[in-house]
Amino acid sequence: MDHNKDLFDGMVLFCTVVEQEGMSAGAKLLGHTPSHVSKEIARLETRLGTRLLNRTTRQISLTESGRIYYENARRIVDDTRAVQNRLHSVGDRPFGELRMSVPVVFAHGWLNGWLPEFLERYPEVDLNIDVSERRADMIGEGIDLLVRIGDLPPSDLIAREIFRTQGLTVASRSYLKRYGTPLHPDDLKGHQLIDFSFHGVTQNWTYPGPDGEVITVPIAPRIRCNDGHTEKALALAGLGITRLPELSCQAELVAGTLVAILPDFRAPPIGVNVIYASRDNLPAKTRAMIDFLVEKSG
Repeated sequence: MDHNKDLFDGMVLFCTVVEQEGMSAGAKLLGHTPSHVSKEIARLETRLGTRLLNRTTRQISLTESGRIYYENARRIVDDTRAVQNRLHSVGDRPFGELRMSVPVVFAHGWLNGWLPEFLERYPEVDLNIDVSERRADMIGEGIDLLVRIGDLPPSDLIAREIFRTQGLTVASRSYLKRYGTPLHPDDLKGHQLIDFSFHGVTQNWTYPGPDGEVITVPIAPRIRCNDGHTEKALALAGLGITRLPELSCQAELVAGTLVAILPDFRAPPIGVNVIYASRDNLPAKTRAMIDFLVEKSG
C-alpha cells in the first residue's frame, strides 16, 4: 500500500513525546490531550508496522525500531524547520534563479539594455533567459515568466500588458528604388516579401481599410523565418518588404536605412505582454521582474 500521502503524519508528535519523556508532557506542549497523543502514536506504529515505544504507567522508552525512527525523524524535522526559518528570514526579498522566455526582438530591442540595472538592483537573483521564438511550455518547463508580443491564445495563465508598439510595413530605400513603393496593401502581391512565421506556417497579412473594413492580402513570401532580427537584416539588405514592431526598427527608421510604407493602412498598436502562472503566492523574484519591466517600459 502507498502511504506517501501520510508519510509525515505523527512525526513531530512522536519526536516531541520522546524529548518530553512522556505522553502527558508531550501532549501539554503540543496542546493536545494525552489520549489523542496516545492514539496518534498507535496509528503511526500501525502504519510503520513496528512498535516504537515501550509504555508503562509512569514512563516510556524507545524500542530499537523507535530509536532508529527517532534519529531519522528528528533530522527531517530539524531540516524542515531550518528551511521554514530561511524562507521567513528572506521574506519579500527577491532571490534565487529566475527563468524567463522572451522573443528575440524583445531581447535585442529592449531587455538587453535593461538587464544591468535589474541585476544591480537585485544582486541575489540569478537569470536563466531563453531567447527564442518557440512556444515554450511555461508549466512543464518550470519557467517563471514569459514575454509575448501580439495577440495571445486563450489560456489560464495571467497576462499583463506592459506597453504597446506600432506595427509597421518596412523596406530599404534600395529595394523601393528598384521595385517601386506599394501604395495599397493589394500592391504587395507583386513584391518580394519577408514573412515572420511560427513553424513555417505562413498567414495572410491584414490591414485596416479607410472605412473600417479589413483588407486581407494572401502572400507568397520569398523568405520565411521566425526571428525578427533576421527579418530586419534581410530587409536592410534590400531583399524584400517585411513587417516589424516600430520600436524594434526605430533606429533604422531615424537613420533612413528603412522606410515605413503604407502609412494610411497602419494596424492598431501591438501589445507586449508579460505572462505568469498565478497571482497567488507569486515569488518575490518574479514580482520584482514584472514590476521592473512595467517601470522601464512606462
